[in-house]
Amino acid sequence: MTEGSVPVARRHGHIRWPGAAIGLFLSGAAAAGAQSLPPLTEVAGDPARGEALLRDMGRASCLICHEISQLDEKDMGEIGPLLDGVAERYDAGELRARVADARTLNPDTMMPPYYSLDGLAGVARAYRGQTIYSAQEVEDVVAFLLTLTDEAAQ
Repeated sequence: MTEGSVPVARRHGHIRWPGAAIGLFLSGAAAAGAQSLPPLTEVAGDPARGEALLRDMGRASCLICHEISQLDEKDMGEIGPLLDGVAERYDAGELRARVADARTLNPDTMMPPYYSLDGLAGVARAYRGQTIYSAQEVEDVVAFLLTLTDEAAQ
């Protein structure tokens, strides 16, 4: 099935749009010339903490929009691209740039900035001046994303 020149796939009765179609960047199409961000902390990320953060529905869970086949979660999102194999498409710096603030790569993205306050509007008073993730939490999520190889998804 296609919508214009953008391929779409049906899954569970829903249309699954590739990331490029909705302005998200974790699809392979954005890899060429992708920006990279150096580590935000001197402490290496912890993949187990990163997975816990990624699953945390109280903190803008990545699974609201994305699916990771190897995780035992129900009702994962279908808005963003599948994250299986993301570690084979991007290095740590490229993943970090996307998690910290995907808008630097695509201003039209739907992905929230997890470590940026630039240009935000309509933020509830209780959350103003706070990023979703701390610098260390970004490193933890990136460490987990780096475990998502094609082999791990099988």
